[in-house]
Amino acid sequence: MSSPAAAPRAARARLEGLLGLAPHVPLRRDVRALGVEDCPGYRLERLAIDGIPALLTRPSAGAAPVAAVLYIHAHGGRYDIGKRELVDGRASLQSPPYAAALAPIGVAALCLDLPCFGARAELQEGALAKRRLWEGGTLFGDMLRDLQTGLDALDGIEGIDRRRVAALGLSMGATLAYWLAALDDRVSALAHLCCFADLASLVAAGGHDLHGPYMTVPGLLPAFSTGTIAGLAAPRPQLCCVGLDDPLTPPAAVARAAADTAAAYAAAGDPRAWTLLAESGVGHRETPAMRAAVLAFLGRWRDAAA
Repeated sequence: MSSPAAAPRAARARLEGLLGLAPHVPLRRDVRALGVEDCPGYRLERLAIDGIPALLTRPSAGAAPVAAVLYIHAHGGRYDIGKRELVDGRASLQSPPYAAALAPIGVAALCLDLPCFGARAELQEGALAKRRLWEGGTLFGDMLRDLQTGLDALDGIEGIDRRRVAALGLSMGATLAYWLAALDDRVSALAHLCCFADLASLVAAGGHDLHGPYMTVPGLLPAFSTGTIAGLAAPRPQLCCVGLDDPLTPPAAVARAAADTAAAYAAAGDPRAWTLLAESGVGHRETPAMRAAVLAFLGRWRDAAA
């Protein structure tokens, strides 16, 4: 008889195969400090992690190891923003930006420029996605592997509690957050906003073309649903926030995905670790209720994992 962990391991291996990824082997990363800046309420460090531009923010006070969020930036057609979203925010997010919102609750944050964004914007998304598919890989897989490089870096950065690393993102960042948690157990909790919907339902309704080419994963739909992928994070705490007037998260597609994820959490023995906040009359944006839910969720996780 197989162990209870065998099915998630097999699912993870299959996901990696679809993404064109070999199993990840954590490595010691080359983390180079490029500059430090004191900002109101937090310290900002500019880094290069194996050459990937990144920003690390830390609470200004206290020397004890702190919990950290791997913050994953959105897409929105704004290839110029990238990692700066952590400190500058964007129109679809509440104020203040998450760097300033996380510091008061004692949480650090790391954000990397993903391929085609920020300092890596010279890479064109459509061209790179096609090339990677022709080569047998995927741009989505490359993004996830870069995020695992970020997790590797957090494992070795002084002052970060490696046992308490969560993932957080909106839109593209949301999708990458629950995929990352499915692939890597080092994500001990995850919160995601405005991008959780059953993909087969989106295809049936014609809404799937709202996603960028980065998300193209050959053979995905016969093998997995959105909800089963997010469910691979069980029983780790997971908060999902969506607006039901968002064309990327229509009610029927959200309901189907949520049912699959809830079933996975029930099977893992902790259905309360999965939380869905779905707001009517809300489009593709973070609301005050979502921001409050995220900060409360991360505060509970920070304390429970200490």
